Amino acid sequence: MACIGRGTSYFRDNRVERMRQGMKMAHTGPKLRVGFVLMPKFTLTAFSTFVDVLRLAADEGDLSRPIACAWEVMSPQRRPVRSSCGIDIQPSSDFVDPKTFDYLVIVGGLLHGAPGIPPEIARYLRNAAQAGVTLVGVCTGSFVLCRLGLMTDRKCCVSWYHYRDFLEEFSDLVPIADRLYVIDRDRITCSGGAGVADLAARLVSDRLGQAQAYKALHILLVERPRSGDTAQPAPSLAATKDDHLVSRALLLMEQNLMEPLAIHDLAEALSLSVRQLERHFRNHLGESPQESYMALRLKHARWMLEHSGLPAVLIAAELGFSDSSHFGRSFKARYGMTPAQFRRGRRDGDVKPESRPSPGAYDGDNVDRRVFDQDFVSGA
Repeated sequence: MACIGRGTSYFRDNRVERMRQGMKMAHTGPKLRVGFVLMPKFTLTAFSTFVDVLRLAADEGDLSRPIACAWEVMSPQRRPVRSSCGIDIQPSSDFVDPKTFDYLVIVGGLLHGAPGIPPEIARYLRNAAQAGVTLVGVCTGSFVLCRLGLMTDRKCCVSWYHYRDFLEEFSDLVPIADRLYVIDRDRITCSGGAGVADLAARLVSDRLGQAQAYKALHILLVERPRSGDTAQPAPSLAATKDDHLVSRALLLMEQNLMEPLAIHDLAEALSLSVRQLERHFRNHLGESPQESYMALRLKHARWMLEHSGLPAVLIAAELGFSDSSHFGRSFKARYGMTPAQFRRGRRDGDVKPESRPSPGAYDGDNVDRRVFDQDFVSGA
């Protein structure tokens, strides 16, 4: 009984101390205020992950009181907003003065089949930008900011999955699809998914301190936050799990198949020397950056030969080969047949079909290579 009594006293005293700390936090007021604008068919994961990090950082334990930080979910006339999975969220407020917030988070969702940007939201975001409020686009929220002309002269992060969608819609902008998130002055863009937790933790750390950010992540069973320049994971980048620089390099290669980057430009984009970049590739892929780049271009060419009616000469030009002869020699060296023989073999059923390469995916076709024997993990 004595032991039970001491234990009860301990938990009671600990609870009292937590209450005291909570009162102290309440006295100073929220140090971080975040407003949320949910687009029609928004991504529920991106929204709930961001809010959960704020919720767990705002109070002691998981009491969830908005003490150290506060948040507001807004919509015109507080109308419910339906997520892409069909769950409705009831906003807590109509639009309020955007200067109320340190950050205004726009949560995007479906790119296709979703309504356009409601006029009330467009006006509100433009007013917020004029007022100097930092705008945060998560998931496809970056598309919303670009559609409203609010990303001029600023870097924009998008998911590798939507990289080509972005290029098709915004031909004059260059997206960044090899990082989790990008902070460029009063604009922050995040690729989405689990990367939202890392971004939210960064904002919490900046305002409330690192301890609160780690506390929130640990309750969510996340060991540590990843930095914004951590490479985005992509399904076939399992080989590079030990080296996120190689992951980022491969993503940059995939994003520039039609106008291949010079290797020194690629190295410079990663803040490496050419020699350092080559060493990373040799250590983790067993080949040079040039060989990896050529493998990606030829794999894409093989897919185009199978799935498009373009003549080989146009495919060669589109993928940056100097001429069709150069393309033909390179293709035969890799696949043991000319482009014409490959097409004929596919038509006659003698050649295995090629799956479409995804943006940011690396696959050299050599399935016996050790680097493709590993399970998929993130490129962190």
